[in-house]
Amino acid sequence: MTSHAFSTLPLSASFLANLDTLGYHEMTTIQAESLPPVLAGRDLIAQAKTGSGKTAAFGIGILHKLNPAWFAVQGLVLCPTRELADQVANELRRLARGEGNIKILTLTGGAPMRPQIASLEHGAHIVVGTPGRIRDHLGRGTINLGHVQTLVLDEADRMTDMGFYDEIAGIVSACPSRRQTLLFSATYPDDIRRATELFLKDPVEVTVQAQHTGEQIEQRFYEVGFDERDQAVGRLLKHFKPVSTLAFCNTKVHCRELAAELRAQGFSALALYGELEQRERDEILVLFSNRSCSVLVATDVAARGLDIANLGAVINVDVSKDTEVHIHRVGRTGRAGESGLALSLCAPNEKKWVKLIEQYQNAPVAWHSLAELDGDDAEAAPAPMVTLCIMGGKKDKLRPGDLLGALTGDAGLTKDQVGKINVFEFMTYVALDRRIAEQAFVRLNGSNKLGQDFGNIKGRSFKMRFIDA
Repeated sequence: MTSHAFSTLPLSASFLANLDTLGYHEMTTIQAESLPPVLAGRDLIAQAKTGSGKTAAFGIGILHKLNPAWFAVQGLVLCPTRELADQVANELRRLARGEGNIKILTLTGGAPMRPQIASLEHGAHIVVGTPGRIRDHLGRGTINLGHVQTLVLDEADRMTDMGFYDEIAGIVSACPSRRQTLLFSATYPDDIRRATELFLKDPVEVTVQAQHTGEQIEQRFYEVGFDERDQAVGRLLKHFKPVSTLAFCNTKVHCRELAAELRAQGFSALALYGELEQRERDEILVLFSNRSCSVLVATDVAARGLDIANLGAVINVDVSKDTEVHIHRVGRTGRAGESGLALSLCAPNEKKWVKLIEQYQNAPVAWHSLAELDGDDAEAAPAPMVTLCIMGGKKDKLRPGDLLGALTGDAGLTKDQVGKINVFEFMTYVALDRRIAEQAFVRLNGSNKLGQDFGNIKGRSFKMRFIDA
């Protein structure tokens, strides 16, 4: 029997010790198949679904050959979205903990250029970014990719779908021809193969089947009339009571309508779709990830690059016409060994798309009746947390510890009553237990009424407000 332990890899003792601390003991399938050729310096095409452990696969490859004493951009990771770039950068920082002072910089659109340029002037070992913003920096001459040893194209299919091919080609041409290129893609159709073959030299190809086992993810299909599906979503939520739900619609109009309908039913729901401003998008994702919003209704385009931990359920409100899109939607639940639930509503005219899903997974789907569901008379429970938005952030030298100190000190909360704290450049979002949020607000601003909206943190006054889904 082959061992999939990380200790079988040619990694330093300090690196292995850090992996062990992070809980990386056994390699996932994609890691076991891709890491040996990656560590041997080979180019790679890896086809694997989101959540399969690919970030660690290429992250370990970048860090293995990186020289911390050489202050140049030695690793470059291109991602389709700002959210994925942030997640990748954070995971790389965790992986790099045992390797000295390695600087990892995130360069994405939707953020001001000037702070990014200042950070680049101080140097970085690894840059994680979106193609458009990296091209902007190349055009301004503010980034030098002439020393890149490892180039990673993460979710290459999504980047090309989003029209980034020209930007990627320009970035690749700015990197040395003698480099290692690692391409990760959930799908790898012929058009992407042709488009990217010039970027790679004699690549090793690894494919991890994009199927989901019934033991890990339970899939249920419900036939429903076209006009009844929004009401049916509420019934599913009341019956299964998932902690967090990602509901997929095929259009942004349907996203908005469904989110409004669910709010009218008493659920904490928000809609995520194209054309939202970056600030709105960031805020919606913060509320969903910190459990102030229980249901996120999204289009496939808007959900690209999202990696949301502990997702209780996925609901396909509209069946996707693309079977691989269906597989990727479903694969967002049941991560990291947790069990997941995928619920699909199907109008009569969509059954032909379900047939394609059955052909793809070589097994019939499980049909259930909405009449089986109970809880119709139950009230929708609001999200367990509510978010306090503070008009101050990194630019004001605010840190998560400062907020936690103020809330557990002046506001008299316990650590269990404070959830996720997200500090951005100019804004900070703090999740508070809904049951004590108003009381904490009053204590924090030192008044006896909720109307006063200034809070005292580290002896300084910051404007505050609640945001609720």
